Parts: sequence; C-alpha cells; structure tokens
Amino acid sequence: MIKTLLIANRGEIACRIIKTAQKMGIQTVALYSDADKDALHPRLADRTISIGPAEASASYLNVPAIIEAAKNSGADAIHPGYGFLSENPDFAEACQKADLRFIGPPAETIRKMGRKDSARQLMATAGIPVVPGYDGQEQSDERLSKEAAKIGYPVLIKARSGGGGKGMRLAQIEGDFKAQLESARREAATSFGDDKVIIEKYITAPRHIEVQIFSDTHGNHLHLFERDCSLQRRYQKVLEEAPAPDMPKAVRSAMTKAAVMAAKSIDYVGAGTIEFIADGKDGLREDGFWFMEMNTRLQVEHPVTEAITGIDLVEWQLRVAAGEALPLKQEAIGFSGHAVEARLYAEDARYDFRPCPGPITALCFAEDAHIRIDTGVESGGQVSRFYDPMIAKIISYGQSREEALSNLQENLSRTHLLGTQSNLSFLAHLCANEEVRAAKLDTHLIDANLKALSAEAPATPVALLVACLSLTDLRQALAGWRQWDDGQTPFKLRGRDGTVYDCVLALCSKENFRLYHRDVAIEVTKLRQNSLKDRDIWHFTYAQTSYKAETVRVGDDVSLSFDGQNWQFTAIDFIPAEEKTSTENVLTAPMTATITAINVKNGERVREGQSLIRIEAMKMEQNLTAIKDGIIDDILVTSGQGVNEGDILLHFRESEELD
Repeated sequence: MIKTLLIANRGEIACRIIKTAQKMGIQTVALYSDADKDALHPRLADRTISIGPAEASASYLNVPAIIEAAKNSGADAIHPGYGFLSENPDFAEACQKADLRFIGPPAETIRKMGRKDSARQLMATAGIPVVPGYDGQEQSDERLSKEAAKIGYPVLIKARSGGGGKGMRLAQIEGDFKAQLESARREAATSFGDDKVIIEKYITAPRHIEVQIFSDTHGNHLHLFERDCSLQRRYQKVLEEAPAPDMPKAVRSAMTKAAVMAAKSIDYVGAGTIEFIADGKDGLREDGFWFMEMNTRLQVEHPVTEAITGIDLVEWQLRVAAGEALPLKQEAIGFSGHAVEARLYAEDARYDFRPCPGPITALCFAEDAHIRIDTGVESGGQVSRFYDPMIAKIISYGQSREEALSNLQENLSRTHLLGTQSNLSFLAHLCANEEVRAAKLDTHLIDANLKALSAEAPATPVALLVACLSLTDLRQALAGWRQWDDGQTPFKLRGRDGTVYDCVLALCSKENFRLYHRDVAIEVTKLRQNSLKDRDIWHFTYAQTSYKAETVRVGDDVSLSFDGQNWQFTAIDFIPAEEKTSTENVLTAPMTATITAINVKNGERVREGQSLIRIEAMKMEQNLTAIKDGIIDDILVTSGQGVNEGDILLHFRESEELD
C-alpha cells in the first residue's frame, strides 16, 4: 500500500483526496503556491511544501519542481487530481522515471486518449460509434472549411488537446466559421500549447451523458453507471446528476457496454470517464449516442457516482495504483436513489458568467444529512485570479430525483456567501426551473433560459425588514425604547443586482417591529433572535403566520435566507457621492485579469464595437470593445500585465464622425 501521497493540485480536489488518504492511513503532502499559502488544503495535509509563484506555469504545472518536492518529502506516489497535470503524459512519465506511482493510467494511454483526433480514431476502430466529423492532420484554413461544409452546419470546432470546454466554438453558418476557428485556436494554444482542432457535427438537441469506468492491472474492467452533465454554460458543466433521468434500461446497457469496451480496447488502468453525446430530441435510444471523448482522470462530478453507489472512487484509485485488484465485480455493483451536484463558482451569471475573483468574507453552508460539501475555500479565504473560480461543490442525495433537487434547492437558499459575486442564486433558480424538474434536458437549456435564471428576485418587504434588523444593534435599540413613540432608523440597502431600497425600521415594542418601504408598511411581531456560531436565526410572526429567517453579517454586508430565497444586501450611506465633473473617457478592467493582447495603438481612430484590448481571467478570454467612436489617446498597460477590476487601461477622446 502507498505510505506517503503527494497531491499535485489545490482547492477542493486536494482537500477531497487528503481526506480519503488520511482515512486509509496514508500520510499526505500538500503543495501550495504563493497565492495559496493561507488556503485550506495545506492546513488539512500532514505536511506542506511551497511550490513556487502564483502563476500555474511556475507552480502547479512545474513538473521538475513537483518531482523534486515528491522526492524530498519521501512520497512514493503522486495524485494529480483533475486539471493541471492530471492528463499530461509527460508528467506521468516523469513520475515513472522518478520511481513514483502516478495515480492514473500509463503515459501512453493518456497520450492516445488526450488528443481528440487519435481518441476518435481508436474508438472507431474498436467499434464504438463516433460523431461524424474531421480529425485529420491537415489543418489549413481551406481544408478545415471544406470539411465543415462537407459535414454540414452547424459544426463544433474543438481543440484536439485538453478539455473542460476550452478551445471549443460553435459555428452556426459558414460565415461564422473563420472567426470561430481563430478564436478556438487561440484559446487552445493558450490552454494546452496546441492549436490544432477537430470538427464535429453539432447535435441540435444534445444530451451529455458519461459513464464512469474503472480498470485495474489484472485485466478487470467495469463501469459504475452513468451521469448526466447536460446542464452547461460555455461548454462547462454546472449541474450534474446520477443516474441520467429517463434512461431506458436498454440504452443504459448499450452505453455502459460501449464504455467498458472502450476501456478494454486500450488496456486502461484506473478511474476514467467515457463521454457520450446523445440525441435527446425524441428520447434516448440505443442507436442515438456517440463517443465524444475520454477523460483519463477523476472527474469533478465523481461525488454523484459515489452517492448512488456508496463507493469511494479515490480509495479505489489508490488501491489500483498500489497493484490491488478492483474490490468488486460488476455484478456486485448497483445503485440506489438519485444525486445532483451543483458547482458554486465566483462568477456573475448576469454578465456571461464573468469570473469574479476576490475575497470571501463569509462562507457558511447549511448542515444537512442529505448534503455533502466539497470545498477548498472558507470564510476569510480568497478566490485567486490565477486559477479556476470554483468555490465548492454541493452534492444532494435523495430517494428520488425530485427529492434530490428539492434538497439541493433548499440548501442553496441557506448557503451564505459574502465578499464577491457568485452563481449561488443562479444555481437555485436552475434547480427550480420547470424544464429541469421535468428532466427536459439538453446542453442548450441554460443559454435558452439565461435571462430568467440569472435574474435577481426583488426583495420582499419582509426580507428587507429582516435585513435591517440584522444591521441593527438590538440591545442598543431596545435600551432606547420609548412607550409613547416608536424609534425610527432609516436604511439604504443595495441588493446583489444593484437595486437600491430605501427603508425605515421602526421599533414598536421589544418584540414588534415595523418597516416602511415606498408606500408599504408591514409589521412583524413576537420577534426572537438566536445567534449560532456562523449565523443568526430570526423567528417572528407576520400576517398571523410564523416564519423563520437566517442572516449572516460581515460589516455592512448581510446575506439573508428567507422563504426559500437568498438575498444579499449592503448598507450604504445617505451622502451622495460627488458628482463627476471629468469628461475624460476611459476603458477600465471589468475584472481582475491579465492583458493578453492590445489591438490598437496611440492615436488610432476606432469605431464603436471595435476590439481594443483582450484580457484573460481564470483561463477565459474576453474582448473589451469601444463603446463609441473615438481616438486612442494613451494606452496605460502592456501585454502580459496583471490588472485589477476598475483599473484604467487606456484613455480615449471623442472624435468627429469617422469616414
């Protein structure tokens, strides 16, 4: 058995691996970059090693430094988690040469399946159905354009290396192809160091269904059933579940059989996932799914499989790497109930899921026997601009899909996060969506409903009253209570979406409070407050009905859970900000990011909508465009420079109408 395990990763997956390894009696060694010196995963491990600067290329992707750290720590195995080096065959080879066990398949297997073109070819040879497409070596614009026309639009352009939605673009019509190809190549080169692509026919009602497979060094191959990952944004998963809803037994049998055949055909070892794209237009059918790609690692969404099977996949990974046979045979593996996982990200769904790195001043999860939380962040932590913006995974289990979704929705409403924007309310809306509840799933659902899913619910008068109470020192307020007159305190609250609420809170008695907002006046009675370790609980009566609310407050910020909703407010002062007198025109950074390209020069005339600067944050790029015609006056940044949200990037001046 492995004695000392080095985890070559960070965040929630590092924490997840550490917990299972320690349960098995294995010593753990955590790596941390300069940006992660105060993170959670180093504190959980038995030992820690500083691995380098914040930039991933100099730390978590620095193969020589990681191998040296493993040797110095006395580790006999390395777990790469997911992302970073988990599917890097050179890293797997480096581990082997250093006499370190790599928790994953052999390097040659990773190399074969890591490139989408060779993976497609291998699967086709093995008799696994593949999506019609082009995976050839000829990569000229002309050849790719001809192949796309031959396949028929719409087509999906995909980086042949890597995954996670990076380097993937949809070309709906021929006129879109060139621009989408250039964008896909650029992102692929940045993310994977390889700008070559494949082209596939785009399925118009696609469901993303994957099968968890496991293999050992003794020739045993089996599956742990399927997961549905159709709810995506930007080709990245948001909500995953197991088993796949409305999955006919015959289709499950055909899909899992194909997945095991795929594993056998390449003599696979360890945990892996065979991803299929299925045509969900008229229901799942045996001839309506195709191989998409293989992930030769542990998946982000593995907890939903663990929830329905009761199997610890990390423990199996470690046992297989130690040379043991798989603990169970296929016939002994079953599943029960339903599990759903939500990915909590620091991002703003209202602005195309813009990453929002920054501090986490409060992060409080609701305790629930049917909920599992996997996180690498806690109150007082930081979401770094250098890495993926995931904060946590919230996994819900129920006897039925309806129960699992309801548990998840309720838990999300009672999760409190302050300090930066997140997709918390978006996830709660997604759980409540009628199409999601009815299992009418495909990868377009989020895009088609994005406006409603990302909208903030207006604060109700009762919610405003509780928010004001949470911002009030009740002991001081009650000490000043007067019998014949109610004390009144004005509040100005700004909601998560920027809406400002003007309120007045009136103290009527020790248990009665009244709120005035616009032309509405409401009163709650029998108020009681209980303070727990991480939140305040409010019990009260309104309109002859008893209610309970939860609040978490940090300074002027408050998170409120009430009546199945979650709101965030910031108390703002009543003194208006000085009116801006400057007529200067500037372009500012919309987020903490890195400048990747400057597309203009000083003195250049630009038109409205023209790309000025391109930035990248958390591996996602964004073009910053001119909001009107003008002339570039002064560019203040350089390519490769890091900037913070609100930093001025350039000055420009208005010009007369351009020719």
